[in-house]
Amino acid sequence: MKTLILYSSHDGQTKKIAHFLAEQIGNSDVADLAQSAVKNLEEFDRIVIGASIRYGHFNKQLYQFIEKQTALLNSKNTAFFGVNLTARKEGKNTPETNVYVRKFLQRISWQPKLAAVFAGALLYPQYHWFDRMMIQFIMKLTNGETDSSKEIEYTDWDKVKEFAESIKMLN
Repeated sequence: MKTLILYSSHDGQTKKIAHFLAEQIGNSDVADLAQSAVKNLEEFDRIVIGASIRYGHFNKQLYQFIEKQTALLNSKNTAFFGVNLTARKEGKNTPETNVYVRKFLQRISWQPKLAAVFAGALLYPQYHWFDRMMIQFIMKLTNGETDSSKEIEYTDWDKVKEFAESIKMLN
């Protein structure tokens, strides 16, 4: 089984998760969703798409890709994973309880066979001033970390590994 893992990442955590999934699954290609046109999607048995939330929204390219490829995606074994900081909280870390992933899956015509949501990373020192201020404000509102000198990876790698095992079962 050959797997394609496409990702849309802003700060790199979704890309990191995509590569980790590829290592766990084996026989996988990983590509930025923006570069997916270079891939022949027909040659893959499974397609996994991962995307991150930025200021409450997935990248518009994600929606455009799915709209263009819905028929193909619905004809294959597919999976989706969302990455956001809200998922760091218990009760907001499943596709059913994470507002971003739940609304996304309701909005699109593609119906992935598997879905997951993972907490991302908070990388204050890497952010530009405006992003750092905005994310600090959002984190303050949600009782999160506001120390701008910190980098915190909230991703539960065991959960990502379990998702990889579930993907391997898609035949």
